[in-house]
Amino acid sequence: MGASDWIQERAKTAGPPGRAIRFEMAARAFAESQLRNRMPLDGGAGCPIVVEGKKDEVALRALGFEGPIELINRGWDRSRLVAYFYDTYGTRNTIDGGPPLMLLMDWDRTGGRIQTSLRDRLNSLDVPVDENLRKVLLRAMKPEGKTVEALAPHAKILKSMIEDQFDRV
Repeated sequence: MGASDWIQERAKTAGPPGRAIRFEMAARAFAESQLRNRMPLDGGAGCPIVVEGKKDEVALRALGFEGPIELINRGWDRSRLVAYFYDTYGTRNTIDGGPPLMLLMDWDRTGGRIQTSLRDRLNSLDVPVDENLRKVLLRAMKPEGKTVEALAPHAKILKSMIEDQFDRV
């Protein structure tokens, strides 16, 4: 059962989620994404996670992401960025056969526009993207903030919850 299936099932039975339930949902999604993000030598798929900027990368590292993290704010226009992703990562992840990239833009208006733009451009090149983590965080972490970097103050508590998810596997 994936994170989104679990969320839907939980929403049917639990009503409006409290902070503990929301953090648990986020931790589960983070654990799944971290498994894909890990390098193959560490048991992962080496799937990069794409974020907006350096502060987002710092927040993800604090949460335990150890694999590749790509930044979109590097001074390139979108066409060059999309071409780079296509050339570098192809149309499928060769390890797990899933999407070659995970997109995690902020869940504010600007982040939504960037997410949609990148997804549409990549999809037009037959490059699917994994958006599961963003979908879960949009629901679970909205009260704590609307940006990836806003997760940094919660990293300590979330990281221990993420580690608990790995212990269950």
